[in-house]
Amino acid sequence: MTQDELKKLVAEAALKYVVEDAVVGVGSGSTVNLFIDALASIKGRIEGAVAASEASAERLKKHGIRVFDLNSVSEIPVYVDGADEITEHLHMIKGGGGALTREKIVAAVAKSFVCICDASKLVPVLGKFPLPVEVIPMARSYVGREMLKRKAQPVLREGFKTDNGNLILDCHGLTIMDPPALEAELNGIAGVVTNGLFARRGADVLLLGAPDGVKTYKKKI
Repeated sequence: MTQDELKKLVAEAALKYVVEDAVVGVGSGSTVNLFIDALASIKGRIEGAVAASEASAERLKKHGIRVFDLNSVSEIPVYVDGADEITEHLHMIKGGGGALTREKIVAAVAKSFVCICDASKLVPVLGKFPLPVEVIPMARSYVGREMLKRKAQPVLREGFKTDNGNLILDCHGLTIMDPPALEAELNGIAGVVTNGLFARRGADVLLLGAPDGVKTYKKKI
């Protein structure tokens, strides 16, 4: 099976986690786009969706799915999103598409986080994929120096602004042995909006597309 076929497989498998007559949280990225397409087949059975990016909101609207502002929603039973890297502990690096802050906010509201991705994203240790850090523009150089102190090589994502009007530093060369601790540490740097580590609030369920079908991992309690 091709990578796209594996993504489609997990996108469709995620439908069984969607709660009827409720609002579903929707992330962003190529695998989530396929989930949105699949969600259209049951759109009459959900109240609508909260989108973590402008691009996802537009795709939902094109399918005739009602999009809610997060401030108007009191609860989200399930949030579905992809990952750039994920471990068996369901800690993730996200933000390759730049929507990490909004994704993190919607994930925080959701009761359950279902991650969908193909098998290539499962890694033993996070860090091969550069860690995105969203920064306030005036803090770009300062945060870059702070990342150098932590043995990372920060690279400004050229010609890119987040949906929030901020910049992204993609930080290369990290080997992340304690994702929750590093997530908290980086968020404590002045000027950092948030970083792409989703570990303090990781996924509850991982649906992994493999050649022999969809594998399900659940958070160890």
